[in-house]
Amino acid sequence: MRHEKSAHGSAAVFPPGRRTAVCAALAAMVWSIAAWGEAGDLDDLAKPHEGRSMRSTSTAVDEHGDYAHGNADNSRVEPGATKVVLDAEGPGVITHMWFTFLGPEPHPWAKEGSANHQEVLLRIYYDGSERPGVEAPLGDFFANSFGKRSEVISVPVVVEDADSYNCFWRMPFRKSARVEVVNQSEKKLNLLYYNIDWIQKGSLPDDTPYFYAQYRQEYPVKQGQDYVILDTQGKGHYVGTVLSVRTRSPSWFGEGDEKIYLDGEKKPSIWGTGTEDYFLSAWGLKATSTPYFGTPYFDQWGIVGGHTSAYRWHVHDPIVFNTSIKVTIEHWGWISPDENPDGKTHSWNERQDDYSSVAFWYQAGTPTFAARAPHAKERTLPNLDLVFPAKPFTDDEHHGDGEARVQTNLAFFPQGQLFYRPERAEGAWVEIPFEVKRKEPRRLLIRGTRAPDYGRYQAYLNGVKLGRPIDLYHDRVSEWEYHLLDFWPEPGPYTLRLECVGKSPASTGHFLGIESVRLRERRPRVEQWARDKDKDWREEPIRYD
Repeated sequence: MRHEKSAHGSAAVFPPGRRTAVCAALAAMVWSIAAWGEAGDLDDLAKPHEGRSMRSTSTAVDEHGDYAHGNADNSRVEPGATKVVLDAEGPGVITHMWFTFLGPEPHPWAKEGSANHQEVLLRIYYDGSERPGVEAPLGDFFANSFGKRSEVISVPVVVEDADSYNCFWRMPFRKSARVEVVNQSEKKLNLLYYNIDWIQKGSLPDDTPYFYAQYRQEYPVKQGQDYVILDTQGKGHYVGTVLSVRTRSPSWFGEGDEKIYLDGEKKPSIWGTGTEDYFLSAWGLKATSTPYFGTPYFDQWGIVGGHTSAYRWHVHDPIVFNTSIKVTIEHWGWISPDENPDGKTHSWNERQDDYSSVAFWYQAGTPTFAARAPHAKERTLPNLDLVFPAKPFTDDEHHGDGEARVQTNLAFFPQGQLFYRPERAEGAWVEIPFEVKRKEPRRLLIRGTRAPDYGRYQAYLNGVKLGRPIDLYHDRVSEWEYHLLDFWPEPGPYTLRLECVGKSPASTGHFLGIESVRLRERRPRVEQWARDKDKDWREEPIRYD
């Protein structure tokens, strides 16, 4: 499977009968929960438990320190500010964390929008240490990457309805624990609610490990080196991965294998068969969420600029190490001929995609992993696009029969999109002009909308037909990208024309919505090798899959 996977396969779906119940999974946490006397499976609920349950909450208190009777139970975290949501003295164990807050889109209570969860950092400090044991963007920690909100239904992490962030990882501490939410955005974090549940203990066993989680990123990954998720010395067990990939090349990125080095070995004794295989899927990835693995976010297959985030929890199969562990993954996959040294396409090419990750593990003592989460400005993926907004072109000169206007009621396009509403296919067209300043390898695409009442349109660039008609129909309204052409455009004026050629039988209209026309950057090696530089795209328009 390692080299032979199809770029067009679909992920395997486990039948419900093979999914282990959530309660049973909690009993199999990575060390003996019973040693602490805490609840695991249903049998443990009938046993005595040592300690006292505690909670730190966003519920307001009055001037006497008592909980206030009312609904003032949230807070706002200013740009650059830190909110301490737990400051506890030990020994103890954090058993559950719950957060919610407004999303980044404009809201009646936050008209300018709010910080997104990639811009907010979660930090947890143990026993007065100056370095946090947990340091990750809040979203990524909860398997919600790219600042996108996605539902996750798993054992240790649950993000219900994509806005209720729950974590059940056990986090022991001996002297103290401090949980911080750091707003690194230029906007407020609005309406932050939280409950941090923990059990106060008389003592913890001497060999109790700490829970650690650390974010890192490479934009793009380093050539000739596998991507490193974790590298630490000490004794412990590895319990989870969140991996996020923004593709910089066409086609399937995930042929690379996980390679895990244990206890100082020079060759990895744990070697996988492919990226999707590590995440317990097969023949590719698709959006899914299960108790122990999932892909919360997967936007489009095989495009330049596609986003994929996946999680893998080693709840029943922790990876045990005695002196050290190094967790890596290769960044190999399919690639287009203009990026291959031999001008060919096949499944085994080193790619240059953008990777980020969160490693989750338990370890006795202090890790030696040197990675730190960069500031939110550096965590934001670099822009790849020359953007030409479509909304200035609603005048009659730029469309055929029917109405064109700016539509502003879509949450994913808050700045608005061009909305074209013809009554029939005949005489229906839209034109969007733009200008190219520099000859360089770019991908031409449309960022727009799919909807139940949208039509089919044929694309033309300066009169040249590009591929087959694109179908804008979908059974629900959603954003989408339509990729049209890979080329080296000469400097000068261009016009993208979309002519309506009909509609899907399921569609109720011939409408069209375009946020922008974009020229997306190809990887630097495309320009370096310049295989297509002298090709006339007008003679043979190409879009690499």
